[in-house]
Amino acid sequence: MSTTANASSSAGTALERYYQFHSRIYDATRWTFLFGRESVLMRASCVAKPQRILEVGCGTGRNLAGLRRYFPEAHITGVDLSEQMLAIAAKKVSDDQTTLLRCSYSAPVHKDEKRFDLVLFSYALSMFNPGWEQAIDAAWDDLAEGGCIAVVDFSDSYFSWFRHWMGVNHVRMEGHLWPYLSRKFAPVLDERFTAYGGVWNYGIFIGRKQA
Repeated sequence: MSTTANASSSAGTALERYYQFHSRIYDATRWTFLFGRESVLMRASCVAKPQRILEVGCGTGRNLAGLRRYFPEAHITGVDLSEQMLAIAAKKVSDDQTTLLRCSYSAPVHKDEKRFDLVLFSYALSMFNPGWEQAIDAAWDDLAEGGCIAVVDFSDSYFSWFRHWMGVNHVRMEGHLWPYLSRKFAPVLDERFTAYGGVWNYGIFIGRKQA
């Protein structure tokens, strides 16, 4: 059985209010535009054999279930700020090797020097505004030496109307994530892909922590 811990005093934030509604429709709607989520798991499995995994912004638990398929023996921790999203995730994970934490990811969450071998961000960092750099720094600290970070997220769009619309939905689309990730971690994979004929681009990054 999964366990849930409350480590947050940030209730009432704009993102949490946003997901009070969107948690009800998230799984039914996000497949239409959150591309690359399965691909990033597959690609991570080709370069890492983690025993301890952290997903930041685990939401409804879709990726937690995918991580369990790829890494059946690993201990998996999911972090999210939304109580509603975590309630849905808790119904999808039912093993003793999965832990859910409710908190904003502004600092490392590892304990007793038991760092993670893989940290996953799936369409999370582009919504941390401000805080995306702080989250990447926290992931670096949470990773064991030689561990991997895996990111799939929105990148950018040539259309100002689309960037504005995504901003209304708390998403920043300025291609800002990838340069910082590639400076912080040794890139293993760093690619961009187009969606809907070029309305926007999304990216996948996998990098390794080095001293």
